[in-house]
Amino acid sequence: MDLFSIILLLVLIVSLSGVVIKMLPIQIPLPLMQILLGCILAAFGVYVKFDPELFLVLFIPPLLFADGRKTSVKDFVHNVREIVGLALVLVVITIVAVGYLLYWMLPKGIDLAATFALAAVLSPTDAVALSGIVGKGRIEKEKMEIIEGEALMNDASGLVSLKFAIAIAVGDAVFNIFDVSVQFFVVAIGGLAIGVLFTWLYARILRKINKLTHNDPAIQIVLLFLLPFAAYIIAEECHCSGILAAVSAGMTVNHSGMMRNAPLTARLQSDSTWSMLTFVFNGFVFVLLGIQLPSIFNNTFVENQIDTSIEVWQLCLIVLFVFAVLMGTRFAWLWSMKHMPTMPFGTKRPLAFRAYSTRDLLISTFAGVRGAITLAGVLSIPMTISGRYQLVFIATGIILISLIAAVIILPILLRGSVILDNSEQKNEILSVKGHMAEEAIVSLEKMQNNLLQETAEDRVDQEIIHEVGSRVIGSLRRRTGLKDLEQKSLEAENLERRMRLVAIGAERTALLQMKVRNEVSEEVFEHLNTDLDIYEKMISGDA
Repeated sequence: MDLFSIILLLVLIVSLSGVVIKMLPIQIPLPLMQILLGCILAAFGVYVKFDPELFLVLFIPPLLFADGRKTSVKDFVHNVREIVGLALVLVVITIVAVGYLLYWMLPKGIDLAATFALAAVLSPTDAVALSGIVGKGRIEKEKMEIIEGEALMNDASGLVSLKFAIAIAVGDAVFNIFDVSVQFFVVAIGGLAIGVLFTWLYARILRKINKLTHNDPAIQIVLLFLLPFAAYIIAEECHCSGILAAVSAGMTVNHSGMMRNAPLTARLQSDSTWSMLTFVFNGFVFVLLGIQLPSIFNNTFVENQIDTSIEVWQLCLIVLFVFAVLMGTRFAWLWSMKHMPTMPFGTKRPLAFRAYSTRDLLISTFAGVRGAITLAGVLSIPMTISGRYQLVFIATGIILISLIAAVIILPILLRGSVILDNSEQKNEILSVKGHMAEEAIVSLEKMQNNLLQETAEDRVDQEIIHEVGSRVIGSLRRRTGLKDLEQKSLEAENLERRMRLVAIGAERTALLQMKVRNEVSEEVFEHLNTDLDIYEKMISGDA
């Protein structure tokens, strides 16, 4: 099967995976279903050669960029101590603990640097897989923000550590804790800085291009899509972390005014395009993981036949033991952070973990599932390293067990928990809408007075101004009373929305009938139909 056909097949499989889980009598998380579908494809002879470097460049930057765009910088800064504690300190602890453990358990032919490399790729967690397992809103917002922030940052810390470990393992570098630490922080801070600076520069260039192209949405969306790849490649060329550059680029986009100043059509199309791309790319990652599993297990059995130093059943036991150590280390560190005294770091606020119950600690522990980054990292280990097939098998086993354990254990731990209560957010929305309406009324009253003065000189009918102004201002006044007349005001807004949507539907039907009767040209039909779509999206509140 040629590459083009395989790509089309994978897109189809990803699209149908969401349908399949709805049809099954038991609920299976989407990532696991996509892995299973990938295994089925492999059973039918579909195989895609996995190039780790290409995988990292093609899939990881846009996915991390999209996650960065959804991350609140304010919340990230608020939780920065917790995130650093998990994404940096815990990664170092995990690499040291698991690295020495694997060195002790695996045959003596495997170097310590190689086991450190495996421990490094086992460190990053996968928030995408976690969301697919527990669903939206099951984990409290504050806890999920820390878990997602950790997943954004520890991808970089794990992979940077992997590069150092591989360089030492193949003899390109000599281990020196001071030099490695300095290089680590230079690579990390350099990646963050490049992402921020490049995005600000990119935003200004994009504004110039938009003026030249008269704000063509297609051009703007394509250029925005290229941003994470450009940030990643530039950072890597500067020997910095491309992953952190993609993350910081995503977090900077919303503050650069790139999309805020874009036309409505561009913003709507951009949101839809990114939603589609992230769904497809996430699906690709897990389907490709599923396709690789049979070949990984087959290679393990084949190579183990000529390797007398260890048996397959021993590798399986090592997988189980290492997973237990990973979870134990994670729980112990979370428990330690819970009982830490108030840290200086510019604030006396205790760490968020202080308020965690034992159940919360267990939820955060098993929420650290491993995913695509772990697989890509372990497959990037050079073939020349002794015992590579053992490292790949262990990493693959950890990925599967972490996903399965999360599927079984997290629903039990979350049993009885209430889906996130949105009442506080709703009250905030009502309050802000009321303040916005008050400001809008002041501006409209000024505009109405100016129009009345202008039309008085031109002898234009002023009743139209009074009529339109009263209708618009009256609608806004209802919002200013939301605090006292919340239910009545909401009913009025909902009724108005329903009526407008019915009117839009009738207009669309009339437009379609005129097209059928050849009473309107194709160009005019497309133009008016697009206007109705945008208006409907605005009215329905989906914009």
